[in-house]
Amino acid sequence: MSVLFLTLPLLCLALFPRAFDCCMKISDEIPKGILRRVERFEIQKADGLCHLEAIILHVKGKKFCVNPWNTKVKKMMKKMKHKIHRSKSHVRKQREPELSNRKTRSS
Repeated sequence: MSVLFLTLPLLCLALFPRAFDCCMKISDEIPKGILRRVERFEIQKADGLCHLEAIILHVKGKKFCVNPWNTKVKKMMKKMKHKIHRSKSHVRKQREPELSNRKTRSS
């Protein structure tokens, strides 16, 4: 019986990892300094696992939960998506170095 109580939480973590990583509160005000340093963002939906819609901003290993309807956040997301799209569409393939056509002598 004690094995069941020990394995049940581990099973829940394996099946529902995001359920324990949901934003419980969101902020309406975000300092510009944080918005400038955002490395990436995630969209949290209120889909049963999480109860709030939020945007999770990742800044130097920290997470900030913000209001998805905030105009500053929307602008930042649009810029980041545009930046990602531009960098992907302008990626150039690197040339492989040409090997010189040297004849080898057989001894």
